[in-house]
Amino acid sequence: MQFGIFTIADITPDPTTGRVPTEHERLRSLVEQATLAEQVGLDVFALGEHHNPPFVTSSPTTTLAYIGAQTSRLLLSTATTLITTNDPVKIAEDYAMLQHLTEGRVDLVMGRGNTGPVYPWFGQDIRKGLELAVENYDLLHRLWTEDVVDWEGRFRTPLQQFTSTPRPLDGVPPFVWHGSIRSPQIAEQAAYYGDGFFHNNIFWPIAHTRQMVELFRRRFEHYGHGTAAQAFVGLGGQAFMRARSQDAVAEFRPYFDHAPVYGGGPSLEDFTAQTPLVVGSPEQVVERYLTMADHVGDYQRQLFLMDHAGLPHRTVMEQIELLGTEVVPVLRRELDARRPADVPDAPTHAGLVAAAEAERGAFDAAYRFETGENWTGLRAESGDSPRRPA
Repeated sequence: MQFGIFTIADITPDPTTGRVPTEHERLRSLVEQATLAEQVGLDVFALGEHHNPPFVTSSPTTTLAYIGAQTSRLLLSTATTLITTNDPVKIAEDYAMLQHLTEGRVDLVMGRGNTGPVYPWFGQDIRKGLELAVENYDLLHRLWTEDVVDWEGRFRTPLQQFTSTPRPLDGVPPFVWHGSIRSPQIAEQAAYYGDGFFHNNIFWPIAHTRQMVELFRRRFEHYGHGTAAQAFVGLGGQAFMRARSQDAVAEFRPYFDHAPVYGGGPSLEDFTAQTPLVVGSPEQVVERYLTMADHVGDYQRQLFLMDHAGLPHRTVMEQIELLGTEVVPVLRRELDARRPADVPDAPTHAGLVAAAEAERGAFDAAYRFETGENWTGLRAESGDSPRRPA
């Protein structure tokens, strides 16, 4: 099972001091948090995508590439890649490039985001959000699995004889998780393609999470990708820890009470009772997260949100260290021991390559000139001249 952290890199005032980090400080903190995650044994660092204040995550590939150069093992993911407002061609190019540069340490969580104005900013209609998600991912999937694509849809210009470059590393695209909190259509989309389903349930009761995951598992089996238990599932999580639970509650309460995403809502006690948020000792976090598989079945990825609500960078680093040294080793041991033999491991590039080679044979990585006519129509192997306009 994979464990890691995710962030949306919000800039939120510290309610205990009033201090607001600069954009530069926030970006540098992401790099330090990711490198520490690898050092303490976590598997995944996932970065969200936003294009508006108070977030600094407008270019996930740039940030992840930089983190990739500072790490050697950490799997680099997105907490959301905006499949609705990004051009699928650019997603195909950018993440295949990142895949090559990091030796395959890349996957993605596709989502629609939670910022309504982003749609008109990028020339789209929010009322078409689900239709955009379906059509754009269909194109992205083809760009990664077909060398030459002819395509026409409703939301972008057609493609004729188009080849996205670079081609996926070892002929295997980055693994895709489809992220959704409340849309059954996205669970259906994930099941149709045999991809993963990531339910970021940090604000939701476990009954809702179970309902969404069960739908995905049923439809995954319906489409013939394996049994329901073999479907790839990921969950979100939140925790704040100190050695003594009362110290954790006292320290975290002002952050909870004043955070934009919490303030004015349920009390800290009600919220922790109804959602995955745990504020207490590392042992209490272990106890709560050992129960998740009882509700949704054995799953492959658990990510934690640690750097939110204005928590200072030093505190976040302490939380990541506690997560990696005191919580995850116990969860990993206990959950791996209980996992049935037919439940697959979390997807990795090496595992996906092995599965592909078992099906198709070894991949030939030689450059293929017989691909599309993206640029001028020039065929290097034939010596043709570029086409002139009629």
